[in-house]
Amino acid sequence: MGSIRSQYVKKIAIDLVSSKPEVFSDNFHKNKEIVSKVVEGASKRDLNLITGYCTRYVIKKRNRAAKEAEFTGQTVE
Repeated sequence: MGSIRSQYVKKIAIDLVSSKPEVFSDNFHKNKEIVSKVVEGASKRDLNLITGYCTRYVIKKRNRAAKEAEFTGQTVE
């Protein structure tokens, strides 16, 4: 079973990754520093949830692009 996250966590994380895709990576600790600077007034738990989803979203996005490129025969950067 997977983790269930609240809609506000997903919305904030997707907005952050979409607005600054070059900043986020698959490293949780680097992403945590970025999220803590951008999101203000959130608790430690919320910051960790948002950072975790940002990390998972970046990995999922990369895997999805690789599968799509494999299917179409293109190269992935």
